[in-house]
Amino acid sequence: MDDRGVVDVGDVRLAYRSWGDPFGSPVVLLHGLTGSSASWDKVGPLLGEEWRVYALDLRGHGESDWPDEYSFELMRDDVLGFLDELALDRVGIVGHSMGGLVAFLLAQDHPDRVERLALEDPAPPYPREPFGSATPEGPVDYDTNLVPALFAQVSAPDPEWADRIEEIVAPTLIVAGGPDSAMPQEMLHDMAAAIPDCRLITIPVGHDVHAQQPQQFVEQLTEFFTS
Repeated sequence: MDDRGVVDVGDVRLAYRSWGDPFGSPVVLLHGLTGSSASWDKVGPLLGEEWRVYALDLRGHGESDWPDEYSFELMRDDVLGFLDELALDRVGIVGHSMGGLVAFLLAQDHPDRVERLALEDPAPPYPREPFGSATPEGPVDYDTNLVPALFAQVSAPDPEWADRIEEIVAPTLIVAGGPDSAMPQEMLHDMAAAIPDCRLITIPVGHDVHAQQPQQFVEQLTEFFTS
């Protein structure tokens, strides 16, 4: 069973779940766009056997505040504030999709806070063809205003994100979803080649690797975090 909590970071209240020994080494999980901490329900307890695991609801998602102001930089700062509020000095970070880009920016801008960086089929920091999303039918567990704001940044990211990629000093693992993923896999290989200490593996089950193959995903993370 998970523990639940909330923490105030500036003007935003962030909800989170946690698993494992409260005195274990910390690992922070960041979900993808329109997801929540609940997306880690299969992975959190497994990782909690080795570490103290925290899964956030990023701003505009789940039980966290929906402040109607969204960017990857704001989410990066929210995560940094979360680490400060919980007195987590250096952590392992696991980010999926949108959360992978948030984790990437945190490792880039605050290398002293990230011990190891794991990116699961992340949104890459390179320009892409603009894309949109269908309007959801019925109630959803996220603020629909965040989708166009973040899609705009994914399509036309700040050039500094890619220009400064070599500033990531944390050992990095990229877990790619393979040909069934909508994420451009060739860009993930470009990321892996540009990050100084990075290894890429492919688990060919599509974009949601942690949901489709939680045991295999956790085994790869465990090997990475303990190597």
